[in-house]
Amino acid sequence: MQTVVPECKKVSRQNIRICRADLWHNGQMRRLPTLKVIALTLMPILFLTACAQSSANSQTEITQADVTSISIDPVEKLTDVRIVTLANGAAELIAAMGYLDNLVGRDIASSTTELKDVPIVTSGHQVIPETIIALQPTLVIIDDATGPDSAITKLESSGIRIVKISQSWNLTDLMIKIDQIGTALGAPKSATLLRKVLSESISGNLDVGGPADKKLKVAFLYLRGTSSIYLVGGPGSGADYLIKATGATDIGAQKLDKPFTPLTAETMAKLNPDLILVMIAGLESVGGVTGLVELPGIAQTAAGKNRQVVAVDDSLLLSFGPRTPSLISRLAAAFGVIAIA
Repeated sequence: MQTVVPECKKVSRQNIRICRADLWHNGQMRRLPTLKVIALTLMPILFLTACAQSSANSQTEITQADVTSISIDPVEKLTDVRIVTLANGAAELIAAMGYLDNLVGRDIASSTTELKDVPIVTSGHQVIPETIIALQPTLVIIDDATGPDSAITKLESSGIRIVKISQSWNLTDLMIKIDQIGTALGAPKSATLLRKVLSESISGNLDVGGPADKKLKVAFLYLRGTSSIYLVGGPGSGADYLIKATGATDIGAQKLDKPFTPLTAETMAKLNPDLILVMIAGLESVGGVTGLVELPGIAQTAAGKNRQVVAVDDSLLLSFGPRTPSLISRLAAAFGVIAIA
């Protein structure tokens, strides 16, 4: 199943004061007077080399704490409506519409702080019907990724109203999804208002930047090292929309023909990105930036040579919801900062 997700936190790979301490203030070095002249001659060179290399190791993380969520005051009032969301990110949109109090269960992809008291009702991404039925919902919202089918059938047979909505992988999809949720809740005016606020917030970030040949080239990699899954994002990956919105170029979307393509040395040579975008857990699964550059072809790219990596929280990057405008702003800032690091 496809899921996903304050200032960006710059993670320094090496502190300049540590460089100096390691190279200049080592006790053993002070106790070797016969090497003093050699040390004094060579150490400035070693110091400059080591610290110059560390400056190229540049990684930025964007976590859930770094973004904010848009919300509105509801137009319609909902009474006696108990909602369980199984569709990815639907609970965040319902809360953003002002109906947090009507949520009695949520999908695992909805992870904003305001939802912390609403129980997650899935095991991984699988539905457990008994858990949902016990919450006595009057409405359950699902999407194409909700399963298994037998669980949905059991929910329907219990008399619970089930509404299927679309998944969202770009702004157009998101607006359709909001309308569908508004219709399901009987709150079309609230949905229209949220659409308006979100659209206005996002529009300021779209189509910015210079000429196409001068834009930062970004490649999105989907990594799950524990499962040996290494994919390069292309058109329709979801990340392509976010990258374009920052004013950068998704080089995978430009040169590949599928949403996801297996990562190979040949593919990375073809793309040669300036920067690599990943999910935080995905990056950790391959051993961090050090492990990333050991994957086929990565070390030979401009991004690999300069360790230019932006890592975003897994549940945030492809969630497409009320946090998307803030995420686009953070990505734009991260791309700009890390590109000149």
